[in-house]
Amino acid sequence: MFTPKYTLTSTLLQYISEIERLYGRLESRRLPKELQLNLERDNLVQSAYISNSIEGNPLSQPEVTNLLLGDRIPVNRDEKEVRNYFDILKSLQEQKEQIMLDTVLNIHKQLLAGVEDDIAGIIRNSRVVVGKYRQQEDGELSIDVKHEPPYHSSNQIAVALHELNSWLEDSNDMPAVIQTAIFHHEFVYIHPFADGNGRTCRLLTAQLLLRRGYAINKYFVLDDWYDVDRAQYSDKLHTADGGDKTEWVEYFAEGMKYSLQSALAKAEQAIERIEVPRRLTNREKEVYAILQARKQLKASDIEEALSISRQYAHRLLKALVDKGFADEKGETKGRFYVLK
Repeated sequence: MFTPKYTLTSTLLQYISEIERLYGRLESRRLPKELQLNLERDNLVQSAYISNSIEGNPLSQPEVTNLLLGDRIPVNRDEKEVRNYFDILKSLQEQKEQIMLDTVLNIHKQLLAGVEDDIAGIIRNSRVVVGKYRQQEDGELSIDVKHEPPYHSSNQIAVALHELNSWLEDSNDMPAVIQTAIFHHEFVYIHPFADGNGRTCRLLTAQLLLRRGYAINKYFVLDDWYDVDRAQYSDKLHTADGGDKTEWVEYFAEGMKYSLQSALAKAEQAIERIEVPRRLTNREKEVYAILQARKQLKASDIEEALSISRQYAHRLLKALVDKGFADEKGETKGRFYVLK
């Protein structure tokens, strides 16, 4: 029976609190439908690029964007990998059903379709090791082993996956970020397939977060955090191989906080681009553009920049304050305005 070991540290509790606060703020932003669809599309493309790039796919981000948004038919292995991942991610839906072994096998089969059909959706039945190849002085290749999975037969691996999925069903009272982080590591630790384990795991992680009520893809992705330092992502993941998952869970929670902060900033910038033209007069837009550039203004600055009266400059700045785009600071002659 799978029983994970971890410590509920003060750091982890703080991350959980901040994650709930940030996600609440994201949900409270009532984004126009077109803007929401654009953000979701960008999240899916970014996730497809990063997750495949981590595993060595050589396509650049512009190449991935052109492939996916241009709706081109993939012409080689690298393009098929990216397209498969994108299509699976796009099809993930919030669902209450248990994640079964069939779910895992089906995602892996779709992921490697047309890429490695001979192993797609098939649990490995041989020994594998995770590491990096390096060339020795004599020209021969050797491998620096980073992880050797605990099971080497398909029957043992299937049992381990069943136990992991059973634990998922029994741990729904656990904070979502902890449950998902533990699953993420344990799946990679078991390493059920000959290839595609990391990408399958990240897709299942997204499915788990959806199941726990986090609209991943719609609002945010986790892959941007892994992309900050890919070596650290791998190193932190393998700190849990010894049994204690605390360090990895803290790293995962920090990443979820980071990704939500990034998503919130993107949403607010997008809202600003929509709302500013809608809510400001042409003259007020001119003042707002100057304020954005300078960050801080006095009425005399606007008087000079726009060749208008001091009184009119005061009225324009006061309008920005009233409409929520600027803050007024100081008293009388020392009064100035800053970007909100």
